[in-house]
Amino acid sequence: MGEFVELEAQDGVRMPWNVLPGTKQESSNCVVPVSAIYTPIKPFPNMPVLPYSPLRCRNCRSVLNPFCTVDFSAKLWICPFCFQRNQFPPHYTAISDDNLPAELFSQYTTIEYEEPQMISSSSPSPMIFMFVLDTCMIEEEMAFLKSALSQAIELLPDNSLVGLITFGNLVHVHELGFGETPKTYVFKGSKDVSKDQLLEQMGFFLKTPKPPTSVIAGAKDGLSSDSISRFLLPASQCEFTLNSVLEELQKDPWPVPPHQRASRCTGTALSVAACLLGACVPGSGARIMAFIGGPSTEGLGSIVSKNFSEPIRSHKDIDKDSATHYHKAVKFYERLAKQLVHQGHVLNLFACALDQVGVAELKVAIERTGGLVVLAESFGHIVFKDSLRRVLQLGDYDLGLSSNGIFEVNCSKDIRVQGIIGPCASLEKKGPLCSDTVVGQGNTSAWKMCGLDKATTLCLIFEIAKKDSTDTTIQQPSSYQFYFQFLTYYQHSGGQMRLRVTTLSRRWVAGLGSAQDLIAGFDQEAAAVAMARLVSFKMENEKAEFDPIRWLDKALIHLCARFGDYQKDSPSSFSLSSRLSIFPQFMFHLRRSQFVQVFNNSPDETAYFRVTLNRENVANSVVMIQPSLISYSFHSGPEPALLDVAAIAADRILLLDSYFTVVIFHGATIAQWRKAGYHNQPEHQAFAQLLQAPRDDTDEIIKERFPVPRLVICDQHGSQARFLLAKLNPSASYNSDSPLPSGDVLFTDDVSFEVFLDHLQRLVVQ
Repeated sequence: MGEFVELEAQDGVRMPWNVLPGTKQESSNCVVPVSAIYTPIKPFPNMPVLPYSPLRCRNCRSVLNPFCTVDFSAKLWICPFCFQRNQFPPHYTAISDDNLPAELFSQYTTIEYEEPQMISSSSPSPMIFMFVLDTCMIEEEMAFLKSALSQAIELLPDNSLVGLITFGNLVHVHELGFGETPKTYVFKGSKDVSKDQLLEQMGFFLKTPKPPTSVIAGAKDGLSSDSISRFLLPASQCEFTLNSVLEELQKDPWPVPPHQRASRCTGTALSVAACLLGACVPGSGARIMAFIGGPSTEGLGSIVSKNFSEPIRSHKDIDKDSATHYHKAVKFYERLAKQLVHQGHVLNLFACALDQVGVAELKVAIERTGGLVVLAESFGHIVFKDSLRRVLQLGDYDLGLSSNGIFEVNCSKDIRVQGIIGPCASLEKKGPLCSDTVVGQGNTSAWKMCGLDKATTLCLIFEIAKKDSTDTTIQQPSSYQFYFQFLTYYQHSGGQMRLRVTTLSRRWVAGLGSAQDLIAGFDQEAAAVAMARLVSFKMENEKAEFDPIRWLDKALIHLCARFGDYQKDSPSSFSLSSRLSIFPQFMFHLRRSQFVQVFNNSPDETAYFRVTLNRENVANSVVMIQPSLISYSFHSGPEPALLDVAAIAADRILLLDSYFTVVIFHGATIAQWRKAGYHNQPEHQAFAQLLQAPRDDTDEIIKERFPVPRLVICDQHGSQARFLLAKLNPSASYNSDSPLPSGDVLFTDDVSFEVFLDHLQRLVVQ
């Protein structure tokens, strides 16, 4: 898969099919959809940033690119998407074969524009953070949260604007503009607050009269900058006030009767935060940073009643439609998502509790605004503390937070866009490019990305609209190409507005003999990730009537029947090209993954896993589907091991990376020696180095990952060994005949990969 990784290094794109099926029928026979997994603002060290405006086609608005045909004598260029002839403007008069502008260089298929007016029109807008804190927590958790926030405030850039809202049974908006006398505005948690009511109650029109027409927002609408700066202040000016407020912050004083949950109005607090930001700084890329320590029980968006006698909804309740609060809460957060997208604001969620907090309901608002989500057991947990630091810190491993993104796609006339699965919201720009079949955020060719970072990745699903391949004898070689162009207009983390343009060309094939070409261009990893996003999307939207295992199995059987070599009714004759040989293994692990098997996970955990899958690139997503396993021993250096129970040995250390959890697993003998303290003795330096090697590799993994994974260090036969065993292929389980030398067996009814493959071969050859 080396060449596909090289393509990604050039353009940030991976496609399951790099040679495309040329007709609608051919495409449906290929099972895995024609799709592109694209990282819009992936950093490229050698990418040129041009200091002028892009040249656009006057018909389809695509940008000049290396695939355009150029007539140097007539000073014309022909658009590869709509074949429109366009005149070059006067400042391109010197263009010639030997004097090309950067956008026509064949190696610059991805390029960025930073127009002079974009730079000089205004100074870069500051980052804006609205901290929304839950106070219905035990004292210990409150102390952890306050300590983490005090450290976080020090990491904020001095010019970034900060606001603070705390909530329990009531919502408190803190006025940071008057440090000497702390002031708060209180709103009832059980009532919805509109933007007009908020402006009225918080005294925005005390000094300036209210405009006669209805107020939209911001300084342009007559809100004085003084009233805005009461609630949003530069970090350098309000650090002392903010720390004082945090220091004095107490657990919510509202009495909680025995056998009842605390009264927590999460939905109202987030709604107040959204209205306040919408009033003060619309279109600014502000971020709501919500820190929540339990389920919402009060007001809109509540997920459970206050009585402990009512359990929090499970997957079964949602499937059976017996989760009484679920649909109402989702509807509320969909409304909130719409408001935040309209304002250009982002919702980030830090949910730290042993119970569920409502991530499943909040997911829609987080995903559509491009927000981040971190799920941990406590605000004292390293997962939370390090993840929060990663969001705010600048330096080698910063996330490169950007905002105000608009993503557009243009493609050849024989291709339609079905939609995007990923962190964005439809801008409802309908046109001939839109397919009738909608997947994810569809029915549009433009999407809003309120928040995006260096790792944000979208999965675009396409449909081939070409009915037949026509007579290929009279076609020009150039007509065997499909073209795609991705345009991302965004506010760079440095504050300037930029436009990134990626233009791709892919050859299509159809008819007899096309199978070999399609196989040659098949990217197994990208295909597994596209299928994972698709199956997660279907499970959420088609609910109980959708059987994910059956759907994945049928897809795999059809794909193997289409591209495998075999004689009918002879399973032993079945073989797959090396281009496809790992795909069944990915599907086997995907069927067992947390995205499909929801039995042992809460709806919150499942939502968290899916939000993360839907925003990560191919390499990271593959680790989520099929974890990587590295073995360390005295006999050899670190080496990849099969993800199988047979990899366990008493004299080995295993390092499992399943993205959300990193496990260091010591074999029984290694664990005994470690407990005996041999690694502390000078004559056992080699053992000390062996113990240290997986720790060093783990530090490297954790350093550049977001959310920060949970680290589990365990021993063979220990209780925490389950984190490793759950991910291994059960080639030896309690009901199999062949015991392993290590003596480890898995207590599972899951079939092993060998049995799965055997069934697959028998079904394919039929």
